[in-house]
Amino acid sequence: MEPIMIHKVLSNETRRDILEWLKKPEEHFGDRYHAPPNGDWTKGVCVGDIQAKAGLAQSVISNYLLSMQKAGLLLSERVGQWTYYRRNEEVIQQFCDELKKNL
Repeated sequence: MEPIMIHKVLSNETRRDILEWLKKPEEHFGDRYHAPPNGDWTKGVCVGDIQAKAGLAQSVISNYLLSMQKAGLLLSERVGQWTYYRRNEEVIQQFCDELKKNL
């Protein structure tokens, strides 16, 4: 975990929104078309659904998700033709702990 990368990712409102949405995906994406296999929200949310909710171009969302994944905040899983993203709760908790300890 590189805290400076996480700070940079969190400086963008849409990326913060994505993290918030992925905290309770069934609440924010429950009515979306590409539900996870067997309704298993632990697998995450499809890129297309994140893009539709954000209302931004697919290329922008893909770049956001990639930067969030590189910072360690997201995990991804490919299922067939779809890629699902979910929060990396362990890294998020470590970051929050470090922030609390150092500030």
